[in-house]
Amino acid sequence: MQDRRTTAPAAGRAPPLGRRAFLGGAAGLIAAGAAGPALPQARPFRIYRVTYRGRTEVEDGFDDYLAANGIAAEFIERDADRDPGKLPGFVEEIRAEKPDLVVTWGTSVTLGIAGRHDDPDPAAHIHDIPVVFALVSAPEKSGLVADVETPARNVTGAVHIVPPETQLRAMHSYRPIESLGVLYTASEENSVAIVDELRTLRESMGFALVERQFRIDGDARPTADGIEELIAEIKSAGANWLYLLPDTFLGTQYDRVVPAALEQRLPTFGAAELAIRSGGALVGLISRYYSVGQLAASKAARVLRDGEDPGSIPIETLKRFSLIINLPVAEKLDLYPPIEMLNYAEVLTG
Repeated sequence: MQDRRTTAPAAGRAPPLGRRAFLGGAAGLIAAGAAGPALPQARPFRIYRVTYRGRTEVEDGFDDYLAANGIAAEFIERDADRDPGKLPGFVEEIRAEKPDLVVTWGTSVTLGIAGRHDDPDPAAHIHDIPVVFALVSAPEKSGLVADVETPARNVTGAVHIVPPETQLRAMHSYRPIESLGVLYTASEENSVAIVDELRTLRESMGFALVERQFRIDGDARPTADGIEELIAEIKSAGANWLYLLPDTFLGTQYDRVVPAALEQRLPTFGAAELAIRSGGALVGLISRYYSVGQLAASKAARVLRDGEDPGSIPIETLKRFSLIINLPVAEKLDLYPPIEMLNYAEVLTG
């Protein structure tokens, strides 16, 4: 394991910009200086950061926000490398290091570090050090907190997922949803919660739902075995869309799932930015990772600089989302977006 320590703010990078943001509302980017004037620091704040699959634009946005607001930080960087089995060791190290703040990436990592709100176990999780997360899709349904408005524990953070109903309406605007396919990990509480919501939405929005779960190995872990067969089953069951929900394991299998869907001429809709930018989905309505990192950093600033209790800081999502269309995939499927959609979508051409 390797530490990366930064004792002075670095020059900020400009955030990546799309053509237009979807659905309007308050600005999605958190402006530099939004947290208020910096107070003198006796020393850099010590931040222990745990990622799941290496550095992403979330961390870029987080670091740039601190730098732009004059908050000096010293990071201890740890990456689970997609292995939840590493998290208990990180918990032990956090106790030994006693940082000012713990920053986590994703539902699995955050639950592994902070635990559920209704199952407090100080021997297994961190309860006495502030935790700020990014990319937890459903903090209440996954059991992380009981109330996003008042977390009432040592945890706050930034949600990255656009509400499923909003995503489905964007999907329907591109091509009417007759039957929605979904492939997910049964052991991921976040994914199960979203599928439950889809079951409710199918009644009000009038579509069928085709569900399949990733197969598991002898250790009850999800496996990539049979992905192509599962996608073929979803298609043969009548699905005319495949919804790539924010499932951690699914996010590691885009290179299998999306080509298999394309082979079946099944259009894919991504719930997360990586699903379309690197995963090759046809279209997605997303919160940009960089902006989510900035939003999480604004929470961290309130904890570190302003001395606020994380339990009183609301968990929030961005108010502005981006619709992204993958034109090469649309050409392969011969499934082009409505012309008016091009007026506000970002279009990927290569």
